[in-house]
Amino acid sequence: MGFFYKKLLLFISFFYSLLTSGQEGLPIYTDYLTENYYLLHPSMAGVNLEGIKIRMTSRKHWLDQINAPNLQTLSVDARLNNRSGLGVILYKDENGYNAQTGLTFTYAHHINFNENRSRMNEPNLFNYGSINQLSFGISIGGVQNSLDQTTFDQFDIYGQQDPLISTINQSSGYFNMDVGASYVNFNYFAHLTLKNILFSPLNIYGDQVYDFSKNYTSFIKYVASFGYLFFTETPFSFEPSILFYGSKLTSEKALDFNLKSYYNLNYGYLWIGLSYRQSFDGARYREGEKLKKQTYQLVTPIFGVSYKDFVFSYNYSYQQGNIIMGKGGFHQITLGYNINLFN
Repeated sequence: MGFFYKKLLLFISFFYSLLTSGQEGLPIYTDYLTENYYLLHPSMAGVNLEGIKIRMTSRKHWLDQINAPNLQTLSVDARLNNRSGLGVILYKDENGYNAQTGLTFTYAHHINFNENRSRMNEPNLFNYGSINQLSFGISIGGVQNSLDQTTFDQFDIYGQQDPLISTINQSSGYFNMDVGASYVNFNYFAHLTLKNILFSPLNIYGDQVYDFSKNYTSFIKYVASFGYLFFTETPFSFEPSILFYGSKLTSEKALDFNLKSYYNLNYGYLWIGLSYRQSFDGARYREGEKLKKQTYQLVTPIFGVSYKDFVFSYNYSYQQGNIIMGKGGFHQITLGYNINLFN
C-alpha cells in the first residue's frame, strides 16, 4: 500500500506541476479571462485605456486541504501617452511550505494605425471603436522563492540528524524578464509572449534534482493568445479565443479553449464564459490490473460584471479525470476599478 500511495502522490504532483508550471514566475491560470490580458502579455499594458486600470485577484485551491495552493495578484496598468503604456504587477504564490513573491514593471510601446480612435475612455470591449494597434512590451522584475523549514523535524526515526533540513526559512532571489507583442483590432486580437528570459533560480532545496545549470534559456515559456469578437444586432456579443503555452524546461504544453458572451448595459456589461484546458502531457497509473493514462483537464465557468468604473468576476475551476486531489475545485475572485483621467 505504501508503494501505491507514493505513486498516487507522484501522479498528483505531476498534474499540479502542469497547473502551476513549477513556480517559475507568475502561474498561468484563467486570470486573463477576467478582462486582464496584461497579466500574461506585457504588450497589453495601457491598451485601449485613457486612464488607469486596477485589478486584484485571489485564487484558492482545494478548500478542504490545509496549506493548499493560493495566489494573490495586484496589477495596475495605464496609458502614459498616445504611444506608451506602463504597468506593474505584484503577486504572492504559496504552495504548502513553498512560496514565491514577485514584483514586475512593464513598458509597452503602441503603434496606432488609426490615430483618431487609438484610445478609449473605458477598457470595454464595446468601446473598441476602430482601434487598430500593434504593441510591443517588456517586463522586468524580481522574484523571491522561500522554503519554510521552521516546523520540520531534523531527526529521522533512528535519531540521526538530516543535513538537508535547516529548520529556518530559506530564501533566494533573482531577476526575470518577459517580452511580447500584440495586435488589437476592432474585432480580433493576437498576442505572443516569451516569459522567463532571464529566469535562473538558485537551489534552496538541497537536492541535486533541483540543481539546474544557469542556462538563461532553459526556463523560457511560450504563451500565445488569439481571439475574435462577434457583434450582433442585439446587446449580446460573443468572443471565442484560444491560448497556448509551453515550457522549454519540462516540455509540457497545454491549450485553453474559451468562449465568452457579453451583454451590453447602459452603464457597463455582463459576461459569462467557459474555459476548457487540455494538456498534451499525461501520466500513467494502475487501476486494478489495467494501466491507464490521464491527461490534465480543467473546466472553468466564468461570470463577471462591469458597472461604471467597477469590475467583479468569479470563476470556479474543476479538474476532470479519475484521479483528482481534494473534494473541491479552485475558486477565484477578481475585483477591479478603472480611473478615467480624461473625461
